[in-house]
Amino acid sequence: MTPYHREVGPYEVRRARESDLDGARSVMLDTFYQEFGYGYRPEWHRDVVDLEGAYLRPERHALFVAVKGDEVVATTGVRATAPASPPHPAWLAARYPDGVTAQLFRVYVRPDHRRAGLARALVGMATGFVAATPGYERLYLHTDTRIAGAEPFWRSVAEEVHDARDGDPITFQTVHFEIPLPR
Repeated sequence: MTPYHREVGPYEVRRARESDLDGARSVMLDTFYQEFGYGYRPEWHRDVVDLEGAYLRPERHALFVAVKGDEVVATTGVRATAPASPPHPAWLAARYPDGVTAQLFRVYVRPDHRRAGLARALVGMATGFVAATPGYERLYLHTDTRIAGAEPFWRSVAEEVHDARDGDPITFQTVHFEIPLPR
């Protein structure tokens, strides 16, 4: 076993391989359409079209998956990408500059496979990757708290940096977090 491979019950949690990309893309697209309700948006989801170029080829990026049998059932991505301003506040983008900031993306678990520890295992693996990758100083993420279970999960593994909820149930209800890196 490598640091990027472990068993979690009947699941294999590991760094993604090229053969996992179609399954990972399916998890992501199903999440956009079925969970978020707004579908694929190229301005937000461009990485999903080219997972290999976004996660596998760049040295400081990674994609992790949970697999049961031959099926990819969960994903987590890491990219050397700072939060953009706009839409996020300028002070937040300044706190997490490009180059030294790793950002978590696409932490998605298919509904039938939730509550099995997969998100925690994937985020732990991604955090270990960021901590071991030279040049990263911080691990940032944001989440839409309207997604069932998202806020309590992130509060259990990360520290809140900014609560951007505005009270309007139609708009995004975003909370920004940082995950402390083990050194």
